[in-house]
Amino acid sequence: MDIIISLDLMEFVEKNILPRYAEFDSAHKISHVQQVIKSSLQLAKTVGADCNMAYTIAAYHDLGLVGPRAIHQITGGKILITDARLKRWFSDEQLNIMKDAIEDHRASASHAPRSIYGKIVAEADRDLDPDHVFRRAIQFGLDKYPDKDRNWQWERFQKHMHEKYSSEGYIHLWIQGSPNAAKLTEVRDILIQPLLLKKYFDRIYDEEQA
Repeated sequence: MDIIISLDLMEFVEKNILPRYAEFDSAHKISHVQQVIKSSLQLAKTVGADCNMAYTIAAYHDLGLVGPRAIHQITGGKILITDARLKRWFSDEQLNIMKDAIEDHRASASHAPRSIYGKIVAEADRDLDPDHVFRRAIQFGLDKYPDKDRNWQWERFQKHMHEKYSSEGYIHLWIQGSPNAAKLTEVRDILIQPLLLKKYFDRIYDEEQA
């Protein structure tokens, strides 16, 4: 099955939605949403979901970062459902499914996504290549706490990594057999080796500060 996206939908998203990511922190710039779109479309093809819906959900998924980060998934869902321009391509039923998917995408969500579309964007949002995981966390710390020193950033980084990605962490993978499972195992193997984790941190921290 080929990935087919409506050309006028794609034009609308690329002109009106993706540029809005330029105002966010380094871990949530346009390159991030483009990666989530790419992964969402691959997963949608695998599970037989509607590619136009998966594409649009991915494009809107982090727009809620214009408000408080703690509720960005709720804000993002509201942004999508109140964007009347999307009625050109989607029914009210589809738009409600898409809103729910954005609300459900956050890694710390306490419940499973309500639809396959929520599972797709949640999974696509988790680029679990170790270097990418560590870099985004360091970028976030530097962006949000620029006045803090290296040791403070290291302590914050360690705490966040273990809370989210360790075997006891809150991250969940929702699509069986996705490429993320092997990558998460790799991340966890690094987390249980403090000296190796510190090497990753030092290298990436220096690169980001250069």
